[in-house]
Amino acid sequence: MGATGTTSAAVTALRQAISRIAPAALPAFTRELDQAADQSRRGSDLAPLRRFIAQWAVYVHIQRRPELAADLRRWEDAARSGDAAQARAAASGIGRILDGAHAAVGLPPR
Repeated sequence: MGATGTTSAAVTALRQAISRIAPAALPAFTRELDQAADQSRRGSDLAPLRRFIAQWAVYVHIQRRPELAADLRRWEDAARSGDAAQARAAASGIGRILDGAHAAVGLPPR
C-alpha cells in the first residue's frame, strides 16, 4: 500500500474513532480534512495531510482517556484566566499532556 493508501486508511480510522468518542468534533474534523486535502493537492505534497492525521491522532488519544481530557480542559480554562502566572502553569500542563500524547501515538516531540 502506498503513502496515499496509508493516509486514507488513517483518515478512515480516525473518523471512526471520533464518531464513537467525540461525535461533536466530526464537523471540525471534516472541515480540517478538506483544508488539508486542498493544501496537499495544491502543493503536490502529503505534509498537510500528515500534520492533520498527527493532530487528530493526538486528539483521539486524549479523548479516549476521560481523566486526561478533563485535565486538558481544566488547563485550557486556567490559561484563559488572564493571570500571567496561572497562564504559564497552564501552558506547562497543556504541554505535558500534548507531549505525552505525541509519544503515545509514536510522534516526535512537538
